[in-house]
Amino acid sequence: MATIHIEEAPLSRFLFSNTKTSLVWLVIRLYVGYQWLVAGWEKIHSPVWVGNQAGPALQGFIQGALAKTPGAHSDVAGWYAWFLQHAVLPHVNVWSHCIAYGELLVGIALILGLLTGIAAFFGLFMNLNYLLAGTVSINPILFVLTIGIMMAWRVAGYIGLDCYVLPVLGVPWKQHNDQPSS
Repeated sequence: MATIHIEEAPLSRFLFSNTKTSLVWLVIRLYVGYQWLVAGWEKIHSPVWVGNQAGPALQGFIQGALAKTPGAHSDVAGWYAWFLQHAVLPHVNVWSHCIAYGELLVGIALILGLLTGIAAFFGLFMNLNYLLAGTVSINPILFVLTIGIMMAWRVAGYIGLDCYVLPVLGVPWKQHNDQPSS
């Protein structure tokens, strides 16, 4: 069976693969990174999130999410409520630390443009969990912007450390010649 190569649309190639758009992605990346950095920074400096007293803030958040579960059109799906109740609540101290430091690390990585696609993925995963827990706030905006960062991962960190790190790891910004070498 012959391989068919389907060309990428010019607009998506420009937005997600052209380094000329890296300045736009820098602004978006800095905004999203700042939001994660501030959220994580506040948590790691709060004794109810990190330290010996960690857990009450997350426990309160989970109890609020669980309260949104009953009803025909609940804000929190039953399967996610089960996860919160049986996987998170029993280990609320560990999860509290993971969330606090995860938010901080995603923020730092996005601001520095370091492994941008991976950092964006973990930010998206946290946003998804907050949305599944029935929290809206700024999460839908961050979710959409982060999808863009993930789609543009090759250029989203171009003005950042990815410009130096990714080529060493054997990732883009090199012209690839599909012609066999002679």
